[in-house]
Amino acid sequence: MANIYVIEVPKWGLTMEEGTLVKWLVSVDESFHKGQELCEIETSKIINVLEASSDGVMCRFIAKIGETLPVGAVLAVCADQPVSEEEVDTWIKEQNITSDLFCDTEIDINITQFGKDVELNSVQSADIHSSVTSDHSKSEYIPEILKGACNADINLATPHALKKAAQWGIDLRKVSPCGKRISVADLENAIRNEGGYVIPFGYPLTRKAFSGSCGDDTDVPATPVARRLAKKLGVNLLDCRRTAKSSRVCKADVEAAAYQLNIGQSTESSTIPLCTESSDHSYFTTEPLSAVRKTIASRLQISKQNAPHYRLTIELNMEALLNLKDKLNVTYPDINITVNDILVKSVSQALIKVPELNIQFDEKQQLIRRFVHADVAIAVALPAGLFTPVLRSADKKSITEIASELHQLFNRTRAGNLQPEEYQGGTFCISNLGMYGIQQFDAIINPPQCAILAVGTIEPRVVVNENNEAIIKEMMTVSLSCDHRVIDGATGAIFLQNLKKFVEMPELMLA
Repeated sequence: MANIYVIEVPKWGLTMEEGTLVKWLVSVDESFHKGQELCEIETSKIINVLEASSDGVMCRFIAKIGETLPVGAVLAVCADQPVSEEEVDTWIKEQNITSDLFCDTEIDINITQFGKDVELNSVQSADIHSSVTSDHSKSEYIPEILKGACNADINLATPHALKKAAQWGIDLRKVSPCGKRISVADLENAIRNEGGYVIPFGYPLTRKAFSGSCGDDTDVPATPVARRLAKKLGVNLLDCRRTAKSSRVCKADVEAAAYQLNIGQSTESSTIPLCTESSDHSYFTTEPLSAVRKTIASRLQISKQNAPHYRLTIELNMEALLNLKDKLNVTYPDINITVNDILVKSVSQALIKVPELNIQFDEKQQLIRRFVHADVAIAVALPAGLFTPVLRSADKKSITEIASELHQLFNRTRAGNLQPEEYQGGTFCISNLGMYGIQQFDAIINPPQCAILAVGTIEPRVVVNENNEAIIKEMMTVSLSCDHRVIDGATGAIFLQNLKKFVEMPELMLA
């Protein structure tokens, strides 16, 4: 007898609460082996792959691409050997997955009608596959292009899909399956792609307001996502059903309560419009924030609001550093040493000289952590967002070691293969926009770090030498942002003095 089981959203790191399904790497009915990559999941930091813990067969996808799910939510149903759709359905019913495991899976439904998106409240995954109400004029719109005689071939579609296709009058030959057979999800995708919509069974088209509770809901068990949403919407958790695992409130429960409370709506009975109008949608598109972008936005907003930034600026003569770079590249032709590599070394040495900047600040506990070695983070801009891989103990490494390790770190960052220990922590950050021709800019501190160096471009400038002569030198402007709660202005100035000394006389780093 086959062993049927589920795969869930894993917990990668102590702070991980949720993940977004980016891509399935296997298909339904496809066999996989232990260690094979099954899907890509985006966390608040990186995109990682979930590997199979044993050999098996992918039976049914539960989560959909783009869904953000809490840790432990069901992603898919698998088995150790091929099984039929009926066996999977029976197992799901026996395990009571509909009311237990699926309840933490929260899906935001976007209904598309005639090319326009209409947002409805979230519903639970179990509702997605429920039958549609008989009032087709309100609950669904099936595009004419999909309509036709339903082919009742069991090899062409799953039993559920055959039933739905017959109900909706869809010609299965006009639907492309994601797996070996057409599923209900394939039907829904085809409907949306052709400009139609389907409203899940039981979704109310009208609603009336009722007054909410005022009691303390602190002890009401709820998922982290649901608790944050309830706080944002002003919903008391006492007014919510508890349909998630362990009788907890989930996101769908909060949204249902908000819907019944008419939060943000008129207190009179209102009807949900199936089509919205605006002035002109042809000039823009919309897209949701990714998990990475949400984290960046949240952390930098908190930093800007909570940390009193002050900024110090200084000019650096780069000619000695550029000469050193050229000599090192001649001596070590296999290592492409850059200005950034030597700058990381200079910053690490300055941090050891001025350890008051080589710190982290725990705002919650009001503690300063002082570090023996300089763990330097370097900002890397990618289409998905800003990442800050950390070079550990940079002060103990040679310039060639720094160049080699940074090259490997940057490659893993671009590939999305960073491990948590490679981007967490750090005692200081460098953000370099010089390659874009930016002369000077101010950067926002990345907590729990307390300082960040903004690096501008290298360019020829007229300067006055010790003989009061105007000469041209290769110069660069850097700006230091510090958290005034833990770093005084004079301390920041001393750090920049030491940095200037190491940059303009790099031989001192060899002492």
